[in-house]
Order: sequence, then structure tokens, then C-alpha cells
Amino acid sequence: MAKDRRKAKSKYTADRSIPGAFEGETVTRRRFMTGTVHASGAIAGAAIALPALGFAIGPVFEKKPVQWEAIGPVDDFGPDEYIPKVFTETYGIGDVGKTTAYVRQHNESIDGPQKDEYDAFVAISTKCMHLGCPVRYSSAAERFICPCHGGVYDFQGKRAGGPPVRPLDRFYTRIRNGQVEVGPRYSVNAELRRFSPRYPGEPIDGIGQYLYPSRPTARKLPNS
Repeated sequence: MAKDRRKAKSKYTADRSIPGAFEGETVTRRRFMTGTVHASGAIAGAAIALPALGFAIGPVFEKKPVQWEAIGPVDDFGPDEYIPKVFTETYGIGDVGKTTAYVRQHNESIDGPQKDEYDAFVAISTKCMHLGCPVRYSSAAERFICPCHGGVYDFQGKRAGGPPVRPLDRFYTRIRNGQVEVGPRYSVNAELRRFSPRYPGEPIDGIGQYLYPSRPTARKLPNS
């Protein structure tokens, strides 16, 4: 008992040595204020970190229904020339959701064997894979050219020069009732292998496919 009293006395004496402390206090005002500041800092940090974390990982879990839009009859498109077509890529936001794709028939002599039912037509995005500027197709040069920073892509949309880090993105295509329809966007690597969409400036060859995780925007299509 005497030992316990000595411990208590020593503790209270230590408390009394702190300015503003009262004898017998187990939590001094200084400790209370320090704890309050730490708790406030933790809450403020969480208020900043949690929304940022949600923004970063949210698209990984976001799944939207696949939207298809008819862009013209099958006979409108040939295998040797691109036809620009405007269609809605993002619904519900008006004209801002529209985009342009250059479309042609699959050309086996250039593209190799058709992969699946979504590969009968090639629909190439006009968004440069450097910083997202709109590219234009030159029939004479058979090249896609970005006017912003000199990015150049070949007939298949593969990078041919300049700062772009990968080929131009593409859109899934299919044929329904004699009409060519375009669907979700996807990215391709240097071998034109399909990946879920990435942002411009994100390479997906080699380790890049792991450094820049997928951002699915639609339900996975069969055979893709």
C-alpha cells in the first residue's frame, strides 16, 4: 500500500509540475489539447486522402453497360481507305460526349487473320497517345498525323515517329442488320494486342501494362 501511495504521489507531483495542472489530474489540459490536435489532424488527413483514394480506384470497380451505335451500311467502308465517322462515345452529356473514329474494313493482307466478330472493321480513335490532341489521317501519306507535337502513326495506327508512347486506341466493331456498329474503346500495344482503355501517355508494352492499371469502362466483351 505504501508503495502504491508513493507511485501515486510521484505521478501527481509530476502532473503538478506542468503549468496549468491540478493535483490529482490523470489527463492534464496540455495532454488533452495535444490529443485533440492530433485527432483533428488525422480527421483532416482522412478527409483529403479518402476522396483521392476513391477517385483513383473507383474506375476499377465501375462497370457500365456496353453501348453500340450504328455508323453506316457495310458497303460504305472499304479495306484500303479510312472514312471518318462521328458518334457518341459517352452518353448523357450532349455533344461533349461525341468523338470521331476513322473506320475501314479489316484488310487481311495488312491486318492478318480476323480475330473475332469484333474485328471485321477497324475503327481507330482520333485521340493522340501523347497528350490526347486530335489526329488527322492523310490519304496521300497513309499516315495519321498529330498537329500538336508531331506524332505520326502508320496505316494501322501504330506509332511511326514522334513522342506518342503507343498505337492509337481503337473501338470494338460489329455488324447488325447490315449496319456497322461501334462500341467501347480499347487500347492496343505495339503488337495490336487488346487492353482495357488507358490514358494518353501510358505505355502498355512490357512492364507498362502493370505500371498503368486497367480502367474498365464497360462490361467485358466475349472473346476479348
